[in-house]
Amino acid sequence: MNAEEKTYEEMLIEGRNAVIEAFRSEREIDRVYILDGCQDGPVATIKREAKKRGTMIRFVDKERLDHMSETGHHQGVIAVAAAYHYAEVEDLFAEAEKKGEDPFFILLDNIEDPHNLGAVIRTANLAGAHGVIIPKNRAVGLTATVARTSAGALNYTKVARVTNLVRTMEDLKKRGMWFACADMDGTCMYDLNLTGPLGLVIGNEGAGVGRLVKEKCDMVASIPMKGDIDSLNASVAAGILAYEVVRQRMKAGR
Repeated sequence: MNAEEKTYEEMLIEGRNAVIEAFRSEREIDRVYILDGCQDGPVATIKREAKKRGTMIRFVDKERLDHMSETGHHQGVIAVAAAYHYAEVEDLFAEAEKKGEDPFFILLDNIEDPHNLGAVIRTANLAGAHGVIIPKNRAVGLTATVARTSAGALNYTKVARVTNLVRTMEDLKKRGMWFACADMDGTCMYDLNLTGPLGLVIGNEGAGVGRLVKEKCDMVASIPMKGDIDSLNASVAAGILAYEVVRQRMKAGR
């Protein structure tokens, strides 16, 4: 069993805000480890939420927390939770239907950095996307670092993991979805119609969107850049394009 599979089976939630959000979203928390002697406001909130739900609290020293930590940023609190469960693509459609909105999904083509995945999940939640779709192979899954970087958004945002991203896009097209991928050689995002049922595709940190995935996209969107470098971090690009989708939807009254 590799480290990622182990993380998926027994998820560690690290950091005060991440643990608080896990409790508030009614995640099933098995136990909480807290730095002995820690008495500040966020820790008091965690203690209160744990006692309210009958969750076991263990007070431990910093060395124990450092040894347990997978992110190196536990902030004196680590919760052990039931694993995050991947959604089905159908669950993303159900979320859109529940809100009475055109489906808006963010698809990630082989994102390998857990910080990028966590940041995209956070953006997806704030931008009103109905979920994130990631491939099973050659890409990061839902690790502790992803959970922490998402700042609690993983508790509210559905993430589906599929075997073949290209085949999934073909199936989604049959259901009326259009796809726009991010690429600096594309059409300026302001000149594209990003309303309606849409999948926003973000590529790998180094290679960008793969050729087969790009061929399935109906639009290639570029972000105007005025600086001296020619590329953006994957999660930053996702945020900029996602909010252009938000802007156009608001303007269209959708």
